[in-house]
Amino acid sequence: MTFTHPWVLLFLIIPALLMWMLPQRPWGIALPADGVAVRRHLMLTLALHASDLLPNILLSIGIVLASGPQVLRQPNNKRELTNIQICLDVSGSMTMDDRYGMAKEAIESFTKDREGDAFGLTIFGSQQIRWMPLTTDLNAIRNSLPFANPENQPIHMSGTRIGAALRFCLSNMTDEAEFGDRLIILVSDGESSDLGEGFAEGDIAQELADAAITLYHIHVAQEDIPSDVVEIARKTGGEAFQAADAATLRKVFSHIDRMRPARFNPQGTVPMHHYAPFALVALVLLGVHLAGSFGVRYTPW
Repeated sequence: MTFTHPWVLLFLIIPALLMWMLPQRPWGIALPADGVAVRRHLMLTLALHASDLLPNILLSIGIVLASGPQVLRQPNNKRELTNIQICLDVSGSMTMDDRYGMAKEAIESFTKDREGDAFGLTIFGSQQIRWMPLTTDLNAIRNSLPFANPENQPIHMSGTRIGAALRFCLSNMTDEAEFGDRLIILVSDGESSDLGEGFAEGDIAQELADAAITLYHIHVAQEDIPSDVVEIARKTGGEAFQAADAATLRKVFSHIDRMRPARFNPQGTVPMHHYAPFALVALVLLGVHLAGSFGVRYTPW
């Protein structure tokens, strides 16, 4: 235990001197009582002494409280930031079998499980749009998803250019995520039309790995997962999953959450005020003194 103002403890000498002087005090007033033998009551004497000491003990506790007692405690650990960018396919095929609706619900649930992390949203088709920059206000991500519906997109978003989308996300991530882990979760239902045409999967995978970005791919269709995207994900330390229905899609996001759990850094110890035990003892002693003043006191008669 430490004290904010340790010099205040020097005043404890005052109640200490008072308690030392109490045994020297001639208790009460001696009255003549001829022919009556005076009996000593040991228990009553001890009770009177204890009652007389209570004010000095209360004064001592008050001095200790004024000195600011503190104890060292460890606060809650600080969460390490994880930057997660959702790269969401909004091509025309995402309207089939309610694929976009399933992806939207799974992403909303995933963001609720990852409160404290930073999320960004990029939508893509033939072109890419930075729909929402990285933010820790995850309500903004959830509220923006209905407006990214493929049914609301112009005709030039009807293609599936995964290679260009990944490089677009790579550029955004390196600009915005200065601290913390970096993840890209690619949600798409088709094969890329640009991988192999100046967007070799090996080159993109190396660029992502050099930027310390891990790619996870979720393929929301019955068809096989495109092998080129699987290769990119594995080279970055991630994985590719297939999820053709809502239940499987939620399980995949939960699996990614378990694979990349939140991490916390210990923050050391900080001094915290420690008044409660002293105040509680003082309250109890004050109550005892008040009760004793009605029946356990010295009187001259």
